[in-house]
Amino acid sequence: MEFDKILETIHMISDQNLDVRTVTMGISLMDCIDSDSDVACQKIYDKITTKAKDLVKTAEQIEMEYGIPIVNKRVAVTPISLVAGASQDKDYVKYAKTLGRAAQTLGIDFIGGFSALVQKGMTKGDQILIASLPEALAQTNLVCASVNVGSSKSGINMDAVKQMGEVITTAAKLDYMTNAKLVVFCNAVEDNPFMAGGFHGVSEPDVVINVGVSGPGVVKAALEHVKGQPLDQVAETIKQTAFKVTRMGQLVGSVAAKRLNVPFGIVDLSLAPTPAVGDSVAQILEEIGLAQVGTHGTTAALAMLNDAVKKGGIMACSHVGGLSGAFIPVSEDAGMIAAVEAGTLSLDKLEAMTAVCSVGLDMIALPGDIPATTVSAMIADEAAIGMINNKTTAVRVIPVPGKKVGDQVEFGGLLGHAPIMPYNQTSSAAMITRGGLIPAPIHSFKN
Repeated sequence: MEFDKILETIHMISDQNLDVRTVTMGISLMDCIDSDSDVACQKIYDKITTKAKDLVKTAEQIEMEYGIPIVNKRVAVTPISLVAGASQDKDYVKYAKTLGRAAQTLGIDFIGGFSALVQKGMTKGDQILIASLPEALAQTNLVCASVNVGSSKSGINMDAVKQMGEVITTAAKLDYMTNAKLVVFCNAVEDNPFMAGGFHGVSEPDVVINVGVSGPGVVKAALEHVKGQPLDQVAETIKQTAFKVTRMGQLVGSVAAKRLNVPFGIVDLSLAPTPAVGDSVAQILEEIGLAQVGTHGTTAALAMLNDAVKKGGIMACSHVGGLSGAFIPVSEDAGMIAAVEAGTLSLDKLEAMTAVCSVGLDMIALPGDIPATTVSAMIADEAAIGMINNKTTAVRVIPVPGKKVGDQVEFGGLLGHAPIMPYNQTSSAAMITRGGLIPAPIHSFKN
């Protein structure tokens, strides 16, 4: 590598918050299924702690050797509803505690996969898992959960959408922070290394290493050199920068997989912000030319950013996957927080932005008295955007009991803080209580 390229990479890491956001080991639990839940949980614990026993140590060695920060070490497992469904248990809290105990033993940051895939209907196991979510998440610290309620191929399961609104508001009453570990998806992907929505899909290998990289600060710094240039030049600059970031992720993933003697899966090149100064997706959009994110033109700027990131990543690595694009979690992005506080960025604008970004309504704090049916309606809107546009969308909203619009809530760490946002208080209850299935769109018929 040329000397100036080495210096450029060092500068990205030291001054522009470039990091590998996560090295995530995916582990299949299909061979842990047992009708006796005690036996199944022991198999789950043993397999996770055996397969991932060297994950943290290996990631730390790579950090030391290559000087590349690896912020999180995580595990994602087969959706638990598929594994626990063979048992006669009436709730799956025991399974969540098993995952949490394995995560603590390994010393990882999070474990994902307390999940159910219900886009077309629910099995007994799915129903039990969803009903278990509030208690399971309240009783564990490191377990993350997700439920996929829709897809472009099958439509939207509105019975599940209704139930997830109830789950979120119930969980908020137990401990509102549990909802930071719960994502409701449409078109969930099977190789997502990011939490809280990561799980290990049934079409994945027995064990695999997936990597999530991040570099909003690097992209913003690159754009500072093309001030006033046409937007096609801006897009080209983003693409070239994403290429460099992805190559770093591929290096880390390949080395980690080789040392752990498991297959290398994918690099997810999502721009994932943090509350740190200079590590903001919103500030990239403002560098493009918006006075503040949320104003007119925001959706167009975000669409260009997301597309250019994907193009650069695909050129850099043959194994790009996960979500890959730009995340817009409000509480985790200093620029987003500032825009909400200034009144520039609303829920309606965020919803429009989700039509072109990688996920959806993410880490949004809401008043604690929001009706469950309104939360369900937000989920339905996001699922519709994902279904029609054949893309992944998600909802991770956090009702905070006792808080009203304009109050602040502190989440801590990488989750940051957020102002309580207003929502449209006109009821959607009559629609949500209908239940049923919103049929798949006409373009789903591709066979």
